[in-house]
Amino acid sequence: MPEALPGWPLQLQAQRYNKNHHGDYERWRAALAALPEIQVQRTDYGDTVSVSGSVDAAPLSAALKELHPWRKGPFRIGPVHIDTEWRSDWKWARLQPHLQLRDARVLDIGCGNGYFGWRMLQMGAAEVIGIDPTLLFCMQHQAVQFYMQDHRNWVLPLKVEEVPATCRFDCVFSMGVIYHRRDPFAHVQQLFELTRPGGRVVLESIVSLDGNLQPRGRYARMRNVWLLPSPGQLLSWLQAAGFTACRLLDTSATTVQEQRSTGWMHFESLQQALDPDNPQLTVEGYPAPVRAVVTAQRPVTA
Repeated sequence: MPEALPGWPLQLQAQRYNKNHHGDYERWRAALAALPEIQVQRTDYGDTVSVSGSVDAAPLSAALKELHPWRKGPFRIGPVHIDTEWRSDWKWARLQPHLQLRDARVLDIGCGNGYFGWRMLQMGAAEVIGIDPTLLFCMQHQAVQFYMQDHRNWVLPLKVEEVPATCRFDCVFSMGVIYHRRDPFAHVQQLFELTRPGGRVVLESIVSLDGNLQPRGRYARMRNVWLLPSPGQLLSWLQAAGFTACRLLDTSATTVQEQRSTGWMHFESLQQALDPDNPQLTVEGYPAPVRAVVTAQRPVTA
């Protein structure tokens, strides 16, 4: 088990970093053990999160590819460019002008492998704690952290319900999570409780521009999509939970250039989820994915 964050549920983390929790755990752990040493010359938390240094690319690439699929990125470790499924730097470019993270303690719910955590540190965040129940993403973060050695960015194999009840954060991010929740308003209420008075929340979701959409079965081949809210619905939930200064920051259609299959994520991606005769629709006949980002503040007195 990797170094644990004091004050967080250590027993749960130990249970999840275990072959009994996931059948691929030992293979992933072996991949981490096979990572070659690098004499790190420079680290960079820019669009491509990078570690510069001299190393043989073949064993490095082989070890990192054992942690396939890589969803969020991109990364570069030495000479190896990890061309992830998502151009997460494009999403960050849309968000960054609206963010103030200097000296902030941040919680990133559904953080994946922690890519956005590095970008938050670049903006001056004091500490980023990411949580994601998908163990593979936590192992990917450990691979990057093996070279970064910057323990201000954590990725823990936990669910939002398992965050210690006493924790409050200057900024709470929830990106790409709420449409997977059976009770989306309850999730917004959780965000309120995790945000310190005076702190901010950043909430991102696939949305329906024509009013709330409740898919029957899958949406864009994804399971467990319970509701695609309208941007107005996201703002209404934030207000009902007690947030103020609720604002829509961005609405953008997801393109097949931003989310696609690569050598580091060779499963089907967005292209295969769209109607081949009409890419404005999913294969199920719903509007193609559009994502919106909203932000709000918890009142100082709340």
